[in-house]
Amino acid sequence: METHEHTAISAMPPATFSVTESAAARINHIKSTENNPGLRFRIQVNGGGCSGFQYEYILDSTSPTATDLVIAKDGAEVVIDDVSIGIIGGSTLDYVEDLAHAGFEIKNPNATASCGCGNSFSVAL
Repeated sequence: METHEHTAISAMPPATFSVTESAAARINHIKSTENNPGLRFRIQVNGGGCSGFQYEYILDSTSPTATDLVIAKDGAEVVIDDVSIGIIGGSTLDYVEDLAHAGFEIKNPNATASCGCGNSFSVAL
């Protein structure tokens, strides 16, 4: 079951973000190898990359802040700060394995362009 917690007080409705079963399973697998059940998967959007923004994935046990969006799915927790969710709201976190690569991917409907390697993106502001 997927739950959304958004504790920030705002006149705007909370931003949405979803996590696929594949991404949740991979996060849980990574957590199991770290032997730390309190780990959370954090997503941040930083300036940089050839297209303007890039995703950063962090696994840590820092508690979410009052303005973070927390998505829980199948025992995995994904935390996104309020600035980043403004850029990636409406997106989906997936974990993909194919012949070319394996890794987390964000399917971001707000992205207007991305680089060839898929590590950076731009949005219309």
